[in-house]
Amino acid sequence: MNRPLVVLFAIAAGSFATAVTLAASKDDVARSPIYGVAIPDGYRHWEMIAPAHETPPLDELRVVLGNDVAVKAYHDGTLPFPDGSVLVKLAWKHVQSKEFAPAFVPGAATTVQVMVKDSKKYASSGGWGFGRFINGKPADLAQHQSCLACHQAKVVDHDLVFTRYAP
Repeated sequence: MNRPLVVLFAIAAGSFATAVTLAASKDDVARSPIYGVAIPDGYRHWEMIAPAHETPPLDELRVVLGNDVAVKAYHDGTLPFPDGSVLVKLAWKHVQSKEFAPAFVPGAATTVQVMVKDSKKYASSGGWGFGRFINGKPADLAQHQSCLACHQAKVVDHDLVFTRYAP
């Protein structure tokens, strides 16, 4: 008669242990140096903002995705972007298709780059936090230090965002 209670307790204890492990792993996510930005959950399901092709030496195919806040800002033409906007750029090596010679397709993944808008948290960097990840791990400090300088030098008039919405 006591046996079902023991089994039930064991199941509940196991579920609790799983919940604690999941909570710990969420706190353990890889974050960029300087800004503390992480790759956002579910970003692969976000709307596409625009594709891009980088010429050599990078020679990459890229696509920028945006969360709902960023997408609404693009649709409404809102600048500066509102707090809560998140942009994710995926990049792959540019390779010729084996099946269709005139086409080029994504090859090996190179980086995932993230921009998070929080005008208070990132006040000293134009309101944006930056993250660059290679194989899911943050790139080195020097690569993160170059993010802000490049954006400030080239797109200060577009709230530090290079990508325009593709119609």
